[in-house]
Parts: sequence; C-alpha cells; structure tokens
Amino acid sequence: MSHEQINQHLSNWTERESTAEAMIPLIGRLYRKNNVVTSVYGRSIINRSVIDIIRAHRFVRQVEDSELSVHNTLPILQAMDKMDLGRGHVDIGKLAVRFKEEGGSLEDFLKREIGPIAGLYQTQSEEDAENDTKDVVLYGFGRIGRLLTRILIEKAGGGNNLRLRAIVVRQGGADNDLEKRASLLRRDSVHGPFNGTISVDQENSALIANGNFIKVIYSPGPDQVDYTQYGINNAIVIDNTGIWRDEAGLGQHLKSKGVSRVMLTAPGKGDIKNIVHGINNDWITDEDRILSAASCTTNAITPVLKAIVDEYGVEDGHVETVHSYTNDQNLIDNYHKGSRRGRSAPLNMVLTETGAAKAVAKALPELKGKLSGNAIRVPTPNVSMAILNLNLEKEVTVEGVNEYLRDMALHSELQKQIDFVNSPEVVSTDFVGSRHAGIVDAQATIANGKRLILYVWYDNEAGYSAQVIRVVNQMAGVTYPIFPKRARD
Repeated sequence: MSHEQINQHLSNWTERESTAEAMIPLIGRLYRKNNVVTSVYGRSIINRSVIDIIRAHRFVRQVEDSELSVHNTLPILQAMDKMDLGRGHVDIGKLAVRFKEEGGSLEDFLKREIGPIAGLYQTQSEEDAENDTKDVVLYGFGRIGRLLTRILIEKAGGGNNLRLRAIVVRQGGADNDLEKRASLLRRDSVHGPFNGTISVDQENSALIANGNFIKVIYSPGPDQVDYTQYGINNAIVIDNTGIWRDEAGLGQHLKSKGVSRVMLTAPGKGDIKNIVHGINNDWITDEDRILSAASCTTNAITPVLKAIVDEYGVEDGHVETVHSYTNDQNLIDNYHKGSRRGRSAPLNMVLTETGAAKAVAKALPELKGKLSGNAIRVPTPNVSMAILNLNLEKEVTVEGVNEYLRDMALHSELQKQIDFVNSPEVVSTDFVGSRHAGIVDAQATIANGKRLILYVWYDNEAGYSAQVIRVVNQMAGVTYPIFPKRARD
C-alpha cells in the first residue's frame, strides 16, 4: 500500500469526524427546541460524542446490505432543522437509507416521511412548559433507582417530558449521607461515570444533576410524605424498593399528598397489571392508579416470544435464564432465607427459580400454561441471557427465523424492545447499557423442523429501566409519534 493510500484512510476519518461534529448542534437544537428525538437504527444520538455518532452509523452495516455514512444523514438533519417540526421520534438512519434507494428531492421525500409533524413547532411560555411536564418521584435509590435517575436526567433537556423532582430514601445514618448518594450516582462500576455534573445542596437536602434540582426526602414509610410542601403535585411515584408488591402495600403511596399514580419496578401481585411496553401497554387506562413493569427477564423474552407466536405459533417450551447476580444474594457464604442464595454470588453458579415464564402469560395470554422456566445466577454483575427452547406449530429454518427477527428489530412496532446482533464474537459486556429489552443473538440460533432455540441477551438493569420509563411516559401522557412510519417493501 502506498503512502498516499495510507494517508487517505486518515483523511477519510478526519472528514467523517468533521461531519459528525457538524451534526451535534443540529441534533441538540432539534431536541431542545422542537422536542425531536433523533436516532440511527434505534440508537439514540442525543448527547453523544463524535465517535458515538460515527459508531452508530457503522452499526448499520450489520443489519443492511450497505454502509451508512454521516455524509448521508447530515443533509437530513439540515433539512429537518428548517421544517419547524413538532414533537416526534425520527430515525435519520432509516430515512437516509430509504432516500438513497428512492432518490429525488430531499425536501419532497421528508414531506412524505415526516410531514405529519412539519410546521407543528410552537413557542411555549415558561408557564406552559411547566404545565406540560409530569412530576416523578423515585421511591428507593438502588441499582434500578439510580439508572432511572440517569435516564430521566438525560431526557430532561428537551422539556415537555417527565421531570424527576425527588427521591425518597431511609435515613442512612451517616453525616455525609447526601455525598454518599451523590457519589453512587456519579460513579458506577458497571455503567461508568455519570454523563454530566452532580453537586450537593446540603442546605436544601438536594442533588443538582445537570441543572435538575432533585429533592432528597428521608421517610420511614410510603404513606408519610407530604410532597406538596416541596411543590410536587400529581406525581407518579416509581417504587423500586421491591418491598411492597401488592395493591395494599403500594396503595400506601396514594395516601401521601401530591401522588396520583404508582409504578412498581418488580412483578406485581394480585390484580395489579403487569405491563411489558410494546406488548400490552394498550391495557393502561386513565383509571389505573397502580401498575407494574413486570421483571427484567419478562421484558426481555416477551417481545421475542410475541414475534414468534405471531409468525410460527408456539406449542410449548422452556425458558432458562442465565442471570447476573443481584443484591439479593450474598457476597460470601452466609444465611439466606432463599434456597442456595446464601452461597457466595461471585464464586458460584446458583440454581434458583424464576417466575418469568409464568409471568409472560400475564402480558401474552396465548402462552398461558405453555412455558416452564428456571434460572441460573452466574458470577457477573450485569447483563443476562434467556434461552428460549420452543416447540412450534410450523417448521422453521435458522436463516428464515433470523431474517424475520432482524426485520422485527428494524422495522416493526417492537423495534424499541427487540434488538438483533449477528456477530460470532459478542459476549455479555458488549451489551452493557443497551436500552432494548432483549437482543437476539443470530449466530446462536438453532432450528430443526418445528424445534427452535433462541438466545436473547439483555442488560437486566439498563434495558429494564428503559422499559420502565416507556411505561411511565404513557402513564403521564407523554408520547411521541415515530418516524418513518411505513414499512419497507
């Protein structure tokens, strides 16, 4: 290879960097001014670095027949910036690929594809914007609570959205309790550093994260807080403690002033609706006061199972979850009320039970009584896998089912829930931070006649937290139209 050719590689790279840099202010302005959330094949590009944006474009080669360059998407953003758009989710990657195929005038193309929100931008007064937000309170500040905090803060920049107003915890007992909680939010051994700045307001007992004032309330119980004294009204409380899981326990939150609804980040018991967003979120009504977001495993497998049921039918099957250890287990051998969970989590694979297989039927009734399930806790701190061993009503091939699930991940209404990877080299840490409920590993798919085995990865913390926020958005009436609408031929 000549010296000129070698230099050309670097020149091409720096040109792509320059183009990606030009995209960042457009992405930010569309988000903060117009409430337009942009992505590239489902991967958000808001508040992302130049390298993140280039990598999002590079991902497209895994799922399409051709490369996608930032040179293809920059003109899309530039044109969108001039359209006075209203609120919406716009996948500029899919638009760019489609425009390359169709050609013609970019202006006419965008009018066809995102016309319904063109010209809908409206300048809002500060008072109107305040009225359009929905107060959110996190009850508990553990693994899920802190990840929900990160997502809520990340999404706060666009306004007209959910606004995290407070977190409620028990008194920690340490004089530097606020600093300790701020430190846990600031630094995470699995998910890395917080993307922004965090300061502590001791006088007002609050954390200030990227400009968001978050009141820290110490309370001994869910029915003993008057949120209105902090200016919090009609709030949705997200209970991520897991202590109360039935209507009687969770109903205590509704006794506190300023609370209108409750979301549980664990499987609900009794008559509480267990919602898997993308599957049965149409069950949510204005009358619902308490809802559950089911479990991380239920969220991971239900969308994939729904896709398989719709296309091939399922006679019966078994779900085995290979799950990272959780805070419920012991670091070293010690007493635990649960079977086997007393043994050291970082040193052992621990066979335990899971209710996910039965819980699927709560969101997908056609699978009632058809699935069995079990779980193995393994010595990794995050990212789990579900193995779906299914007997189908129709015969299937590896190539056929993979192509179908790839299409579901890219172009169906389940694209936020199902992701798809087709690499022989991926391992669990490659999926840390994934906002999809589950990721189908195409290289691991096994099919023989009517027998199908699927391997589904999932970030049991971040992916689940994203699903929780999707449900809470719907509860709050904060919804966005998604573009492009029409499926590809």
